Amino acid sequence: MDFRRVLNYVPLLLLVLQGCKEDKVPINLLQNQIDEIGKEVAPDKRVALFDIKAIKDNDTYILKGESNLPNAIEALKTRLSAENVDYIDSIQLLPTKALEGKTQGVITISVANLRSQPKHSAELATQATLGTPVKVYKKSDGWYLIQTPDQYLSWVDSGGIQLMDSISANQWRSSDKIIFTKTYGHTYATTDVTSQVVSDMVAGAVLEKLGEDKGFYKVKYPDSRIAYILKGEAQDYNQWLQDLNPTTDALVETSKKLMGVPYLWGGTSTKGVDCSGFTKTIYFLNGMVIPRDASQQVHTGKSIDSLKNFDDLVKGDLLFFGRKATDSTPEKVVHVGMWIGNNEFIHSSNMVRISSMDPKAPNFDEWNLKRYLRTKRILKEEEDGLINLANTPIFKD
Repeated sequence: MDFRRVLNYVPLLLLVLQGCKEDKVPINLLQNQIDEIGKEVAPDKRVALFDIKAIKDNDTYILKGESNLPNAIEALKTRLSAENVDYIDSIQLLPTKALEGKTQGVITISVANLRSQPKHSAELATQATLGTPVKVYKKSDGWYLIQTPDQYLSWVDSGGIQLMDSISANQWRSSDKIIFTKTYGHTYATTDVTSQVVSDMVAGAVLEKLGEDKGFYKVKYPDSRIAYILKGEAQDYNQWLQDLNPTTDALVETSKKLMGVPYLWGGTSTKGVDCSGFTKTIYFLNGMVIPRDASQQVHTGKSIDSLKNFDDLVKGDLLFFGRKATDSTPEKVVHVGMWIGNNEFIHSSNMVRISSMDPKAPNFDEWNLKRYLRTKRILKEEEDGLINLANTPIFKD
């Protein structure tokens, strides 16, 4: 985001401020302009926070709220000060000082359920697997507002995260690691699978590697628990990175390992996935971090104009479904699946399943064919919103 574009709105903002000061114009006009700036710098509230409110106290304006976009806040305040606009700065820039420098963290349980609000009864927004590094912005009771590598903002309870300052986070990033490659498994207290289970594991989990012993990796959790994991179920993380060469066939192979995994709204792990959580997991296990939701994924990659003639599609392409735009309503993307060839796509719908676009096939999916919108190709594409772990490790600060 080029935050200099914020200044395009400021002349209008200043006119409103001057008018308010001189003619007692309602404060809502000022707020409207701030909201316009918010739409520019944070058009998607799932990945950026710019919640600023204007309050009028006699002839003084008070700017209150919070944001994790320091450049946007500075651009706004600099211009206001340059024009000698009187205001009181009560904006909370995240992360908060109350965190005492512990503004980073690592997920420390197999799958952390991340909520839309700081409470267990809130909507499951997404998930993060063991070893995921996150940014930490603020605390509310026993919950932390965090941002995952795909930039998604959500809340995690204290039991799912190990807070770190920059020193400890850098030490953890630089440590040797393993990545769990089996769909599901466990770590153990000793080098014996009949010993006490330390924790369950899901594909893509990452732990610090301490050594090797009797066919096991000795590993350390972010919260310092020590455990052992079968070498046949994991791989040295750096070696995994070096070996990354995602292919269309590899994507299909990964996707089919999740056949039958139940649908879970907000799920992005092998314990349960929603439609976009499924495609996100497939790509992550092949070394790519893609946006979280279907409505975000549709804006990445290369457009493939198939017009329901799927001959031009290749394995790994993402198919998007939903409501087409009309003269009165915008397009709405509500579902995504991945093309696997032979006129078939795999997707999470009730469970992970394979459907066909062929009316003669026993698994023909007439419902999704009717609401098909477009296809995007992500594999081998490089653009904003896509992270290739081989080139941009998520453990790098």
